Amino acid sequence: MDAVRVALLREVLAGTEWPRATRRFAGTLRTSVVPHGGGLLLVGTRQYEPWHLAAHLVDEAAWSGTPELTPTLVRHQVHPGDPAHLSVGLGRIEAARRGETLLVVAPQDPGAGLLERVHDARRAGATVLALDAGDHDLNALAHEALTVPEGPDSPDLDLDTVQHLVSAAAGENSLPAPAPRGRRTFRDRLSRLADQLTEPPPSRW
Repeated sequence: MDAVRVALLREVLAGTEWPRATRRFAGTLRTSVVPHGGGLLLVGTRQYEPWHLAAHLVDEAAWSGTPELTPTLVRHQVHPGDPAHLSVGLGRIEAARRGETLLVVAPQDPGAGLLERVHDARRAGATVLALDAGDHDLNALAHEALTVPEGPDSPDLDLDTVQHLVSAAAGENSLPAPAPRGRRTFRDRLSRLADQLTEPPPSRW
């Protein structure tokens, strides 16, 4: 998702908690890694690997001149022949120490094994952040958590979209509060975004 689409998405979400919440979480992420020179570990669940978030953070790190945002993707399963950047297993979490940050993305139950490793990393002094669907045990371990509820009472927003907003905000040099907007409904703004994204480009392009 490029900067224009992120800006349009923020406009759609203006008046909801999400622009402020994602900027706040991104600010926590940025301030936890930058003073320590990096050491960002990113892990998902056995069923879900946060590939896209890893890629977006790499891009934001380059564009913002903040190499500390470049994550190490930690995987539940590593196979022979995997390239080096995809060959980091769960043992890396066990080796986490003070000054490092562990970001856990869990759209479903993270599992007892991962939670145990997260607990050990926190006890060793690592900062633990969580993007999840409201897992009680994970939230209890996290220094900061951003929850995207699932189910009939969930917002019209999914965890993948929230990851886009967080990664974009993490690369910003400042994280200002969003400007107040009118009282258009969320669905009205979402419909307007869809129209804008499908419009043909200006003739000068």
